[in-house]
Amino acid sequence: MGLSQRVLSSLWRLLSKEVKQHVGTDQFGNKYYFIPAYKNWRGHTIRERRFVETAQKKEVDYEVGDIPTEWEAWIRRTRKIPPTMEEILKNEKYREEMKIKSQDFYEKEKLPSKEELAPVAQTQMKGHASAPYFGREEPSEDPTSTGQTFQPGSWMPRDGKSQNK
Repeated sequence: MGLSQRVLSSLWRLLSKEVKQHVGTDQFGNKYYFIPAYKNWRGHTIRERRFVETAQKKEVDYEVGDIPTEWEAWIRRTRKIPPTMEEILKNEKYREEMKIKSQDFYEKEKLPSKEELAPVAQTQMKGHASAPYFGREEPSEDPTSTGQTFQPGSWMPRDGKSQNK
């Protein structure tokens, strides 16, 4: 942040009655602040703000996990009170234990290799259950009649309304 930008932001804070309160610092050196709700010079109520001043000044240098989950929850207002350092360390220890337990579980439950598995018995599928000929002899692919025996006009529909009798 340049000198002129710092001067303007401090002047703005003076005029707008913004007073940031330091709430805490995490193990990475990030500082967390809170500005309570206030009324500006026009009489509008400005809601509270929560923000972080990062230890590394470039925001593009941050990745997922650089801000602890507990502090992120506080900034996003999913928790009302800021976390304590003891709480953060306890949760970090719990995450490490779960990571070790999950690695142990996957090692125990690892699937055996193809050489260790018994050979799979091959089953032969004949047709599908929804086919009209399932369980019976399948119709052959060969034609049963030739076109040489067809006589035009020789076929007549059956009498009656339903032909599915």
